[in-house]
Amino acid sequence: MEKMKSLLLFLPLVRCDVLWSGFFDANFTVDHFDECTLPSISPSHLLRTLYSRLPGSWSNQIPPYQWYIHGSQPTSHYLGLSSNFKNPADKADAQGIRITIVLPPSIIPFQSIFTDGTKDGTSSWNGQPMMRSELIPQTTANMGQGHLYYHFSLSTSKTNAPNPSFEHQIAFFESHFTELKYGRLSGATGDDNTLRWMVSGQTKWSTPLVAGTWYNFAYDIDFGAGTVGLWASTGSEALAKVVENVGASTSTNSQDWHVGELRLDNGGTSAAAEDWFWSGVYVESGSVTTDVAGPV
Repeated sequence: MEKMKSLLLFLPLVRCDVLWSGFFDANFTVDHFDECTLPSISPSHLLRTLYSRLPGSWSNQIPPYQWYIHGSQPTSHYLGLSSNFKNPADKADAQGIRITIVLPPSIIPFQSIFTDGTKDGTSSWNGQPMMRSELIPQTTANMGQGHLYYHFSLSTSKTNAPNPSFEHQIAFFESHFTELKYGRLSGATGDDNTLRWMVSGQTKWSTPLVAGTWYNFAYDIDFGAGTVGLWASTGSEALAKVVENVGASTSTNSQDWHVGELRLDNGGTSAAAEDWFWSGVYVESGSVTTDVAGPV
């Protein structure tokens, strides 16, 4: 037994390295998202990349996030920070963030930006039936190589609950090789109160969405092997591997992971705001951190 103990002393410790964190300390405010300058940018590029107004820029960005995919109202209309908005089990964040899709009649639609400025309540992306409020990592780290874990926790409330008749794309990459979705998927009928994890458009894991419950996730992405799996839990429970890695076209430029919501209305209409609450957002390499308290 003593020999075994001595051998254990020399075993290498497996550790994790946080490549990027979207944690919020107690001093971070919504105003920080607007502390950037508007660059000189061609209208054609603006039409390709932006939604409505652009408080940030590519040349003067404020970590940890880029903030440009949203409607025309002030940032505080879409984002809120509070200790009440985080998973109570999360010890890495002082505050969580509320990311809201707002669709009152006062919202200026995309197609009106360069025309007459009229307001019709659609707030659509490039004239299409999609509503968006999203943050994107601002980092120089390479988050698209090796074996990485993309962590986040999210929750909803009975107040401003997401509409189950609409499709919501959540925590997705630009290529949608993996993502969460909530609500009725395209081509389906009726309400669908299902939160599902998808790979290449196929559901691999799902659960009913319960307001007030914190859902904790880590995308297990092996960029070299081209596979992705899922770790998940609720509340303060430790993450557990719920889906083993499967093949996927894994890729990212390190700035195309969307922390927020894209909503497709499936032909319906609704002026109701929808809130999603996020905390514990970070990317790590090495061994996965299963404690939802975070890498503290």
